[in-house]
Amino acid sequence: MAKKLVIKVTAGADAPERCSQAFTVAAVAVASGVDVSVWLTGESAWFALPGRAAEFELPHAAPLPDLIDSVLAAGRLTLCTQCAARRDITEKDVIEGVRIAGAQVFVQEALADETQALVY
Repeated sequence: MAKKLVIKVTAGADAPERCSQAFTVAAVAVASGVDVSVWLTGESAWFALPGRAAEFELPHAAPLPDLIDSVLAAGRLTLCTQCAARRDITEKDVIEGVRIAGAQVFVQEALADETQALVY
Protein backbone atom coordinates (compact mmCIF):
# COMPACT_ATOMS: atom_id res chain seq x y z
CA MET A 1 0.00 0.00 0.00
CA ALA A 2 1.20 3.53 -0.77
CA LYS A 3 2.42 5.36 2.29
CA LYS A 4 1.16 8.68 0.92
CA LEU A 5 -2.10 9.52 -0.79
CA VAL A 6 -2.74 12.67 -2.82
CA ILE A 7 -6.37 13.28 -3.71
CA LYS A 8 -7.46 15.99 -6.13
CA VAL A 9 -11.13 16.88 -5.69
CA THR A 10 -12.54 18.53 -8.81
CA ALA A 11 -16.22 18.22 -7.88
CA GLY A 12 -18.32 20.14 -5.41
CA ALA A 13 -22.05 20.57 -5.07
CA ASP A 14 -22.25 20.16 -8.85
CA ALA A 15 -21.36 16.43 -8.51
CA PRO A 16 -22.11 15.60 -4.88
CA GLU A 17 -21.49 11.85 -5.01
CA ARG A 18 -18.05 12.24 -6.55
CA CYS A 19 -17.21 14.99 -4.07
CA SER A 20 -18.33 12.93 -1.10
CA GLN A 21 -16.41 9.89 -2.32
CA ALA A 22 -13.19 11.89 -2.47
CA PHE A 23 -13.51 13.20 1.07
CA THR A 24 -14.66 9.81 2.40
CA VAL A 25 -11.62 8.09 0.91
CA ALA A 26 -9.38 10.82 2.33
CA ALA A 27 -10.89 10.48 5.82
CA VAL A 28 -10.62 6.68 5.79
CA ALA A 29 -7.00 6.92 4.67
CA VAL A 30 -6.21 9.42 7.44
CA ALA A 31 -7.86 7.11 9.98
CA SER A 32 -5.72 4.27 8.61
CA GLY A 33 -2.52 6.20 9.28
CA VAL A 34 -1.82 7.16 5.66
CA ASP A 35 -0.17 10.52 4.97
CA VAL A 36 -2.97 12.32 3.08
CA SER A 37 -2.94 15.48 1.02
CA VAL A 38 -6.26 16.70 -0.40
CA TRP A 39 -6.33 19.31 -3.16
CA LEU A 40 -9.42 21.43 -3.72
CA THR A 41 -9.87 22.39 -7.37
CA GLY A 42 -12.78 23.53 -9.51
CA GLU A 43 -16.08 23.66 -7.64
CA SER A 44 -14.62 22.00 -4.54
CA ALA A 45 -12.60 25.20 -4.01
CA TRP A 46 -15.60 26.68 -2.22
CA PHE A 47 -15.14 24.18 0.63
CA ALA A 48 -11.99 26.04 1.69
CA LEU A 49 -14.26 28.80 3.00
CA PRO A 50 -15.75 28.72 6.51
CA GLY A 51 -19.30 27.37 6.57
CA ARG A 52 -19.47 26.23 2.95
CA ALA A 53 -19.08 22.52 3.73
CA ALA A 54 -22.05 22.74 6.12
CA GLU A 55 -24.24 23.67 3.13
CA PHE A 56 -23.33 20.43 1.34
CA GLU A 57 -25.94 17.68 1.56
CA LEU A 58 -25.92 14.12 0.28
CA PRO A 59 -28.23 11.43 1.67
CA HIS A 60 -26.51 8.48 3.35
CA ALA A 61 -23.13 10.26 3.35
CA ALA A 62 -20.98 11.40 6.24
CA PRO A 63 -21.28 15.14 6.90
CA LEU A 64 -18.72 16.98 4.81
CA PRO A 65 -17.57 19.24 7.68
CA ASP A 66 -16.65 16.13 9.69
CA LEU A 67 -14.68 14.66 6.79
CA ILE A 68 -12.83 17.94 6.23
CA ASP A 69 -12.06 18.21 9.95
CA SER A 70 -10.50 14.74 9.92
CA VAL A 71 -8.30 15.68 6.98
CA LEU A 72 -7.24 18.92 8.65
CA ALA A 73 -6.51 17.11 11.93
CA ALA A 74 -4.01 14.65 10.47
CA GLY A 75 -3.42 15.52 6.81
CA ARG A 76 -3.11 18.50 4.50
CA LEU A 77 -5.82 20.47 2.70
CA THR A 78 -4.69 22.65 -0.18
CA LEU A 79 -6.64 25.06 -2.34
CA CYS A 80 -5.43 25.40 -5.91
CA THR A 81 -3.91 28.83 -6.56
CA GLN A 82 -5.69 29.41 -9.88
CA CYS A 83 -9.00 28.09 -8.56
CA ALA A 84 -8.76 30.47 -5.60
CA ALA A 85 -7.90 33.42 -7.84
CA ARG A 86 -10.83 32.73 -10.17
CA ARG A 87 -13.15 32.84 -7.16
CA ASP A 88 -11.47 35.84 -5.49
CA ILE A 89 -10.48 33.67 -2.51
CA THR A 90 -7.37 34.73 -0.60
CA GLU A 91 -5.44 33.21 2.29
CA LYS A 92 -7.28 35.45 4.73
CA ASP A 93 -10.61 33.95 3.59
CA VAL A 94 -9.94 30.24 4.08
CA ILE A 95 -10.47 27.87 6.99
CA GLU A 96 -7.53 27.73 9.39
CA GLY A 97 -5.09 25.07 8.22
CA VAL A 98 -5.89 25.37 4.50
CA ARG A 99 -2.96 26.40 2.35
CA ILE A 100 -3.05 27.83 -1.16
CA ALA A 101 -0.54 26.33 -3.60
CA GLY A 102 -0.17 25.70 -7.31
CA ALA A 103 0.42 22.99 -9.85
CA GLN A 104 4.16 22.73 -9.18
CA VAL A 105 3.50 21.70 -5.57
CA PHE A 106 0.75 19.28 -6.66
CA VAL A 107 3.06 17.59 -9.18
CA GLN A 108 5.83 17.38 -6.60
CA GLU A 109 3.51 15.70 -4.09
CA ALA A 110 1.87 13.38 -6.62
CA LEU A 111 5.19 12.13 -8.00
CA ALA A 112 6.90 11.55 -4.66
CA ASP A 113 8.12 8.04 -3.86
CA GLU A 114 5.56 5.61 -2.45
CA THR A 115 2.67 7.95 -3.33
CA GLN A 116 -0.66 7.14 -4.92
CA ALA A 117 -2.58 9.97 -6.56
CA LEU A 118 -6.34 9.90 -7.16
CA VAL A 119 -8.55 12.40 -8.96
CA TYR A 120 -12.26 12.71 -8.26
